Order: sequence, then structure tokens, then C-alpha cells
Amino acid sequence: MELLLLLILPIGGAAWLGITGAHRRAPEVNAVVSLGTFLAACALAVRVIRHGDLLLGEEQFFIDPFNVFLVTLTAFVGLTTALFSRPYMRIEVDHGRLTPRRLRLYHSMYQLFMFTMLLALTTNNMGLMWVAMEGATLSTVLLVTLYRTPGSLEAGWKYFILCGVGIAQALFGTILLYVAAEKVLGSQGVTALLWTHLDAVKSQLEPTVLALSFVFLLVGYGTKVGLVPLHSWLPDAHAEGPTPISAVLSGLLLNVALYAVVRSKVLVEGSVHSQLPSRLLMGFGLVSVVVAALLLWRQRDIKRLFAYSSIEHMGIATFAFGMGGPIANFAALLHMTVHSLTKSSIFFTAGHAAQKAGTQEIDRIRGLITLSPTVGWGLMLGSLAILGVPPFGVFTSEFLILTTAMRTQPWATPILLAALAVAFAAIFSKVQPMVFGETTGRRLPHAPALLPVFAHLAIVLLLGLYIPPYLADWYRAAAHLIGG
Repeated sequence: MELLLLLILPIGGAAWLGITGAHRRAPEVNAVVSLGTFLAACALAVRVIRHGDLLLGEEQFFIDPFNVFLVTLTAFVGLTTALFSRPYMRIEVDHGRLTPRRLRLYHSMYQLFMFTMLLALTTNNMGLMWVAMEGATLSTVLLVTLYRTPGSLEAGWKYFILCGVGIAQALFGTILLYVAAEKVLGSQGVTALLWTHLDAVKSQLEPTVLALSFVFLLVGYGTKVGLVPLHSWLPDAHAEGPTPISAVLSGLLLNVALYAVVRSKVLVEGSVHSQLPSRLLMGFGLVSVVVAALLLWRQRDIKRLFAYSSIEHMGIATFAFGMGGPIANFAALLHMTVHSLTKSSIFFTAGHAAQKAGTQEIDRIRGLITLSPTVGWGLMLGSLAILGVPPFGVFTSEFLILTTAMRTQPWATPILLAALAVAFAAIFSKVQPMVFGETTGRRLPHAPALLPVFAHLAIVLLLGLYIPPYLADWYRAAAHLIGG
């Protein structure tokens, strides 16, 4: 029942808002549907905690501690983003950047996007996961191009082409996975792509085919993660799309794509009995951290700046999953959580800052602490949190990753430390004058929607000071599953 509600609410909301989305109550409907989805996710999480793993829908859906925590996180950020977008998108309409018709498209596609991500997280079928990821691509193309400006149309086409090519690579990897599974599970037909069936016989699967399959799956889904050199769509999509979509792209979609990569890694490592998947993840992750840190210095657009920060942090999580082991996997899951919450809150404040200044150019946004103290402090605290300043949760996860690297991959530790230092200097040097510099711009009569910002940051602060025992047990169970 919980899973049915989790999936029915967003897809039903997408259909309803697509028909009646121009109505003035559409933002409230969008928020109510998101609230229902979050409550269903919480109920599903409670059920998994009490009764263990769940196989539902004739084994087409599989819920365990790994994906149910991501489901809950996705539904929560989806809810807070829907609350943020209510006043934010109305301001965009008031400024003439959106029409009521495009606002209807926004609300409908927002719920469809949530549905595709939740479907990708909960399905047990690797083929259906691919379909859901493709659906996420198609829905977000329409959201990225919502403003219909030349820049947004270019970003949308770039996103569609690059992620389309990437998802085609993932399809080929899925086909190779089926080829390997058919030899062992041939009598089961298409159910041979069920992850639980594959996991049960992974040691019997053909290692060469599985290794080749993982390469294609990593390249395909890695494009959606934004790993270097597959990242070039991400800054454009974040900069040109509406701010709420930037928040869910960075905070949610990247997590879902990385989840698909990690699920594939579990299967392949159990078959090939080699370090190839781990080394590939560490390599892509480390390169992403270094390249993103260097490119941060060149950014002149506030949303592009934090888009490159997302590439950096997903590289950190990917590197941690590559190291493997209970501590590294625990730290990677924690990092995915705090990055999702922190980065979405940063995009919320960046969106309001751009509205107040009338531009996204960093050099023209100044004195936020005077124009709007809540926006200024939200941006500064969010930036300090994402830079890993204690006692925020990002510091905790990065500390665990670095100390694990010192023990198991000492060669990578200086590279990570140097990249983190470069990123810290780049972001802080750009954010500080935006918040505390000489005032430019004007005060606006619109009240900013900053409750989601400080709610996210409060949770990130809590996770840096104290991880509740039930949540720590949740992470440990998921880390154990990932480690096989």
C-alpha cells in the first residue's frame, strides 16, 4: 500500500496538474501531492525498518535499507522544493519570465520527474530502472527549457543529446547484463533482469561480459551523475533552468544516477572478483573532484558556480564508493545525504539572490546581508556547510572519507586535500563579497521562501553534531549491503 501511494501520487498529480495546472491553486496542489508522497515514503521506511527487505509487485519492486533511505530523502527534498517554488515561481510570473501556460507545464513535469526518480529507486528490474532514468531525462529537458530563452534552449538540447547518448550506453550495458544472466537464469525470461535474482547468482555470471557491462553502465549512468569528462551538460542545465529544478537536479537526480551505478557495482564485483569496478569509480571520482575544483575559479554565474560544486561532491561520493568497505560506504551515504540537503538549500538562496539583483552574474550580486539578511545568511551558511566547515555534516562525511583514504589509498589523500582546499578558496572568495560587499540591487516586496533553507541546514548541522542511532543503523545496514 505504501509503495502504491508513493508511485500513484506523483504520476496522478502530474496528470491532474497537466490538465488544471494553470489554476491559481496549482502551487498548493503541487505541495500537497509532494507532502502525500513524503508521508508514503516515511511509512515505507518504517515498514522496512520493522520487517526487513520487501519484494512487492510480483518481485518487480524491491525495497531495502539502501534504496528506502534514498526514497525518503528524495521525497523530503521534493516536498521542500515544492514549498519553495510556490512564491518563487509566482515572482517569475510577475516578472514576465513565465506565462501561466508554462507554469502549468512546470507543475506537471515536476511531479512526473519525481515519479521517474522514485520508480528508478524502487524497481527491482534493471531494465525498468533504465526506462525510469530515460523518463527522468525527457521530463527534465522540458523543465530546463521552461524559459524558452536562447540560452535555455541550447542548454536543453545539450542536456538531451549528451544524456541521450549516455543513457544509450547504459542500455547497451543492461543488454550485456541480460546476456550474462540468460545463461544462468535462462528459463526465467525477462525476470532474469531482476536485481535480487542477479545478486543471488552473481558468482556464476560470466566475468568478462559483466566487466564490459559495467563499463557501459558506468559511462551511461555516470553521465547523469556528472562525472568528468561526462559533465558538460550539468552547469548549463543548472544555470538556465528554473532554480527549483536546479535544486532537485543537484540534490536528487545525481543521487539516483549514482545509486544505479552502485547497484551495478555490487553485481559486477561479485562476479569478476577483481578491483576493476572499484578502480574505475575511484578514478572517475578523483578526476571529477580535481577538475571541478579548478573550474570553480572560472565561473561568473552563481548557479554555474554551485553546479561545478555538485560535480566535485558527487566525485567525492563516487571515490568513497570505489574505496569500499563499511566506513567508506557509510561515509559516502552520509555525504550523499548532506550534499543533497545543503546544495538544494544553496540553490534556494541563490535563486532569491538572483531575483533581488536581477542577474545571476556573481560580480553584480552584492550586499545581500543588507538587502535581505535572511537570504544573505542562508547563502553564507549554506556555502560554509558545503565547503566542509565544522560542525556541519559535510565535514563529518569528508573527514571519514579522508581518514579512510589515508589508510587504504594513501596516494589519493594529498590529491583530495589539495582539491578541497582549491574549492574552498574559490567558493569562499566569490560568496563573501556577494553577502558582505557594498550593496547593489534593490529591495523587493516579495517575501523569500526560506523555511526550506534553514530546515535543510538545521538537519545538516544536526548530522554533523549527532547522528541519531536509528539513522546510523540505517546507514550501516545500507553500507553492509553495498559491501556484499
